[in-house]
Amino acid sequence: MNIKDLKYYHKLVQLKNFSKVAQEFHVSQPTITNAVKRLEEEFHTTFFIRDQSHHELTVTNNGLQFDQHVQSILNELEVAAKDIANAKEEQILFGLPPIIGNYFFPPLTPSMMKMDLMPRLEVYEQGSAELLKMLRHGDIDVALLGSLVPINYPHLTSQTIQKFPINIIVSPDHPLAQKADTGVYFKELTQEKFITFDESFVHNQAFKTMTRINHIRPRVIYKSSDVHVIKSMVAENIGISYITSLAVIPSNDIVQVPLLDTEKPEFLISCVRRNNKAISPYQQKLWKLLTK
Repeated sequence: MNIKDLKYYHKLVQLKNFSKVAQEFHVSQPTITNAVKRLEEEFHTTFFIRDQSHHELTVTNNGLQFDQHVQSILNELEVAAKDIANAKEEQILFGLPPIIGNYFFPPLTPSMMKMDLMPRLEVYEQGSAELLKMLRHGDIDVALLGSLVPINYPHLTSQTIQKFPINIIVSPDHPLAQKADTGVYFKELTQEKFITFDESFVHNQAFKTMTRINHIRPRVIYKSSDVHVIKSMVAENIGISYITSLAVIPSNDIVQVPLLDTEKPEFLISCVRRNNKAISPYQQKLWKLLTK
């Protein structure tokens, strides 16, 4: 068995046409035919059924099952190639969501500069949900992620490093601003106009959790991926929002109103890394700094 045979095989499962696969890889059609024959002989089974009269190719159940393993193998090889390339350059592929990047990460940068870590970081800025996918697929090495529950996935090592409440934010001119010291129940917000984060953000999950628990169909008037836009709209009294206290600073012209609900999510910040690769000395330094 060789890697090219596996690549040919997977593409044939997708295209179900020997000629198209041969064209894709710029090889002859017998090359693809022989690759499949070698695999079928090695595993003593039939992966494809050829209907010459109708020029159709059908993948057998064994063929589909084998393709699942082939995809895993090819993906691992791709990840391995990236890891080796990054190790040579001593680079760390680092995931950083916007809110954590803007409000949590900056105080860490002086220490990172002293440890020669900043030049090693290749930063990817996405929502936590997308960065988690990238970690699981091997596209990044380490990330600071926001979540509502501790992160627990195979091949990932995660450590929760801080927790923040998620509060209602309103304009100082909004009637709810008077409840900044006493708090409010989420069920009292049925008639409010909400400005929320888009689907890729943890805040959206938290918002949906609270609406589901309280059986509320919220009036969402605007969605954004930009926390500054959301806070500016709230400050203008266009609507209210639901956001972690981490993202609210004294210079923002908004008021935080805590929720009185006993069942409510928290914003967790976790440091997460892949554990199916050797950790480099610089990654070890970064991990210790972030999790201390």
